[in-house]
Amino acid sequence: MAESAGSVMLARSAMNRAVTEGQRPAGRPVRGARRISAALAGLAASTRHELLTFDDPVASAGFAIPEPFLELAGACMRAAVERAEEVRRIVPRHALPRLEGGLRFPGRARLAEAIPFKMIVVDRTVAAIPLDLELLYNGLLLIRDPVVVQTLVRTHHASWAAAEELTCAAAPPPPSPPPPPPCELPSQLRPVLDALLSGVTDETAAARLGMSARTYSRRVGELMAALGTTSRFRAGAEAARRGWV
Repeated sequence: MAESAGSVMLARSAMNRAVTEGQRPAGRPVRGARRISAALAGLAASTRHELLTFDDPVASAGFAIPEPFLELAGACMRAAVERAEEVRRIVPRHALPRLEGGLRFPGRARLAEAIPFKMIVVDRTVAAIPLDLELLYNGLLLIRDPVVVQTLVRTHHASWAAAEELTCAAAPPPPSPPPPPPCELPSQLRPVLDALLSGVTDETAAARLGMSARTYSRRVGELMAALGTTSRFRAGAEAARRGWV
């Protein structure tokens, strides 16, 4: 436990130094639901080998977080898990009743008395931490500084070593979601999906793609129809589920 606490202090110190020294920013703040969604989709798409998380599945309870955002975040995490060869998730003890209630999780998980902050680390190269350390919906810090990322990895490893192995053998697996349609994303809609996930305004996206606002709006409509939704949040979730991001 002492090693775990020391690693947490080291992680916080590394991030604070990176910010205060001003020479190598700790990371890029991301705010706004659309930009946060884009960042989560990017993390999911970039995952290849390892996914490390501090996760509290009950942290969002009691907060007015839009359901489509939660769906998108869940879809992005599932997409990342499917790509990763190794998944290690640390959850706090107070979340155990919900976990025992049937909330399934892929990969390995361990139980800790508490987690220092929510965190996602992908392939030991990029990390995401909520700006308030609690909820990604309130904004996140996207970290690529190798020193800070490796410090966060060490923090996770120390906490993992001190945590209790968590199994969910008694909980039946959830029904498999229906397989996505076998169709591929039409090539003319790929840049529209990328622009949609980037979080920029429609006007900016249209200008970047060299389209009129009317043409871009029509293409967005075609994309929504292809994804079977009229919600941009759900469009991102469905695109992640289909492996289009």
